Amino acid sequence: MSEHRSEIRQRTFLKGRILFNKGASSMDCLVRDMSATGARLALSETSTLPESFDLYIPQKDRTYRANLCWRRADGIGITFTDETAPGPQATAPTLMASAVVPAAATAPDDTASVLALVRRISELEAENAALRRLLTSLPASAA
Repeated sequence: MSEHRSEIRQRTFLKGRILFNKGASSMDCLVRDMSATGARLALSETSTLPESFDLYIPQKDRTYRANLCWRRADGIGITFTDETAPGPQATAPTLMASAVVPAAATAPDDTASVLALVRRISELEAENAALRRLLTSLPASAA
């Protein structure tokens, strides 16, 4: 198989969160390999994914703007659209905080508490999605 990438990707096993609809929608994923310009993500459902989205990787505490390159049943390939991909980026909680809390309502000393709340909301959304998947996988007689 020929290599179409400009950079070789390193194998990874990182938890990721795909954010779209201005942070209103999200889904969990697994970053299977990654380079400075793109990544391969494993996820359970690719049909609802838009062509452009944000990828938040908690372990790196970093958000990447991404475009969809290819789609298969078990995952997707993405390219990062950030011009400054290796440099510091805003984190997903920062991006989501601006969507959830008006800028005038956040004083500098309140920023940490707002970020903590947004992170907790994100964790609860992920847990809620996992519980929904579990419920749909149960036989009808058990529910």
